[in-house]
Amino acid sequence: MARSFSRDDFAAGFPVSRETLERLAAYADLLVKWQSKINLVGPATLPDLWQRHFLDSAQLYPLLPEKRPLRLVDLGSGAGFPGLVLAILGAGDVHLVESDQRKCAFLREAARITQTAVTIHALRIETLAPLEADVITARALAPLEKLLDWAAPHRTAHTIHLIPKGKEAEAELTQASRRFTLEVERHRSLTDPAATIFQIRVTDHD
Repeated sequence: MARSFSRDDFAAGFPVSRETLERLAAYADLLVKWQSKINLVGPATLPDLWQRHFLDSAQLYPLLPEKRPLRLVDLGSGAGFPGLVLAILGAGDVHLVESDQRKCAFLREAARITQTAVTIHALRIETLAPLEADVITARALAPLEKLLDWAAPHRTAHTIHLIPKGKEAEAELTQASRRFTLEVERHRSLTDPAATIFQIRVTDHD
């Protein structure tokens, strides 16, 4: 049986300070503890938490604009991937949007124990007041076309969307391109050879 991807493997592939690694480890421990009470991540992914969730989220960090301060809006944050991981890494003014109240309770506790300043919006995406985001992220939430719809109120002419997608990535992009005029860069995923990270700027839509 293959050895699972550990926190040391994460640190070897994505170097961070010791303090940052300890904060991520505290987050991971809390997630495992809460997972027995509420379903935060797919149970099958729990043994490979550091690769499937932490590295999968952290790989977006080098794609963020250099501009600081940066406002990042994470739609459908769930257990905090990728938004809370990016906040711990230093993304800036991070907003986590999640309608499930139990998951929001987890996010508040995770932010507390990792001493991470984030804004948690415990409401449905459609009811969120415009946030004028520099970056919008979403992971395993909805088809790309729907994500771009939800992102529209928070988008400016300079907003980029960082959206990890699986094996249906190109099909979703084709569908979204029928409604939106998009500038797209593709980045290889570090965690899944069949996955793509889309870096998208919306220049027009119907």
